[in-house]
Amino acid sequence: EDLVAANRHIAPDHLLQICKQIGPILDKEVPSCVPGIHSLLGTGRQSLHRTSKDYGNVRRKGSSFAALHRGRPPEMPLTCKDPPNLGRELTGTQQFSTVNPVNNYQHMRMHRRILGHLSAVYCIAFDRTGLRIFTGSDDCLVKIWSSFDGRLHSTLRGHSAEISDLAVSFENTLMAAGSCDKTIRVWCLRTCAPMAVLQGHSGSITSLQFSPFAKGSKRYLVSTGTDATICFWQWDVNNIHFSDRPQKFTERPRPGVQMVCSSFSPGGMFLATGSTDDVIRIYYLGGGNPEKISELHEHTDKVDSIQFCHSGERFVSGSRDGTARIWRLTQRQQWRSLLLNMNATLPGLEHATNEESFFKPKVTMVAWDRHDNSVITAVNNHILKVWNSYTGQLLHILKGHEAEVFVLEPHPSDPRIMLSAGHDGNVFIWDIVQGTKTQHYFNMIEGQGHGAVFDCKFTPDGQRFACTDSHGHLVIFGFGSSKPYEKLPDQVFFHTDYRPLIRDANGFVLDEQTQQAPHLMPPPFLVDVDGNPHPPRYQRLVPGRENIADEHLVPQLGYVATRLLEMENAFSSIMVE
Repeated sequence: EDLVAANRHIAPDHLLQICKQIGPILDKEVPSCVPGIHSLLGTGRQSLHRTSKDYGNVRRKGSSFAALHRGRPPEMPLTCKDPPNLGRELTGTQQFSTVNPVNNYQHMRMHRRILGHLSAVYCIAFDRTGLRIFTGSDDCLVKIWSSFDGRLHSTLRGHSAEISDLAVSFENTLMAAGSCDKTIRVWCLRTCAPMAVLQGHSGSITSLQFSPFAKGSKRYLVSTGTDATICFWQWDVNNIHFSDRPQKFTERPRPGVQMVCSSFSPGGMFLATGSTDDVIRIYYLGGGNPEKISELHEHTDKVDSIQFCHSGERFVSGSRDGTARIWRLTQRQQWRSLLLNMNATLPGLEHATNEESFFKPKVTMVAWDRHDNSVITAVNNHILKVWNSYTGQLLHILKGHEAEVFVLEPHPSDPRIMLSAGHDGNVFIWDIVQGTKTQHYFNMIEGQGHGAVFDCKFTPDGQRFACTDSHGHLVIFGFGSSKPYEKLPDQVFFHTDYRPLIRDANGFVLDEQTQQAPHLMPPPFLVDVDGNPHPPRYQRLVPGRENIADEHLVPQLGYVATRLLEMENAFSSIMVE
């Protein structure tokens, strides 16, 4: 009490105020490594005991800071005068090509080739997480696979003709499939329940896309068809309700015209379509309802490939007239194009043989690199050409394919990498900056020659990609170990895949034998292509059969004897229809 009475001028925070005064004075004499941060407990350049004598001109290697202590970098020694840039040393924000050289992609290898369809597979897609693979085949089935270990998760039945396109909603909740049976089926990705059967076309579906454009809970699914129509199907993201009647545009200036391709701008405000009447049509979704705003007539033959860039209002179109055009929206809201002539050659290679001089080029596919600096075109003489997307200058000619190329897939994050695949069975990974091959795979099938590669996609993180071929295979590639895929058999079918279906007036289906909706049926058995059940260790790979007793994992013998006949008869009747 006497001490307090004698020091009434000392406030409770007196010591704190002294420390606050010391910090700025010390910073002027010996600057701290983090200006403005003062602590009584700091070490190194943050210590209140630091002096100018403690610091020499010592440079430490980045590896000194790579080790973490309890989740943080170790404290810098007192003798470190210039601390390194920890953001650069630890997060790698230096030049991307140094951190990830292109030759890293040489380590992508085939993890597994799985026979999962009885016919060619023209469609493949990943969900937004990259964990699931969707395949759509000419055997009328859509299958869902695990991209991590190749397991077959589900078979989506209902279509009665070949699957022509697949699309996944941006919310990652729905998967839609278009078919040559003139319908679109939409399934819930959580339950595999059918959400809608959309019947608005009078011809086969040629392209199918969910629009990125969102206004409240309103969304659009867009389809084009051989009936020269484009349908905008409105749906509600809250209750997953699809409108029965689409907003339809019929673009048939003459008989026989077909809509063949479509592409949304990055935000979904614009949709560009190509058709067999040589016209590109632009639709605008920002005004409340879709409306056609432009028709572009520069091409002189059918436009069968079209692709918007990843950011901005530019798209590239490819035509059978031997040209591609890069279109941009001007400030006057007009579309202007930059011509890419497929007869162009690199400087020094102007001399052409007689055969080349009479060759009529046709563009079979177009694509952008991830940063939109380059456009890649595939030509029907089996070569790829890389163009500057701003000037139209030809940068590289890529040779290696021996048949037409219909697959061009840019890496989702690395602008140097492009994947191509063709009917010759070749899959190439290209460095389009240098114009060189990085990796090559040939789809040789034992005893059957090569299988034409019909579609190919990267996962969103770029760590894996998957292909489908003319023989019904799914082929998965990626970095790292193939061990998770080794537990899988080579032939993966469910015994219910090709069983007959009953259809109601709205297009929904029931399994004929069990009278149940396909997604409500018990877990199926895993069988080979002949319908023979796999051993019990494989049956546990079926979702829902992981913990079933061994005696219930293999079907009865009488059932096995009829499986091959059932599958063949069911599939034959579908194809006849």
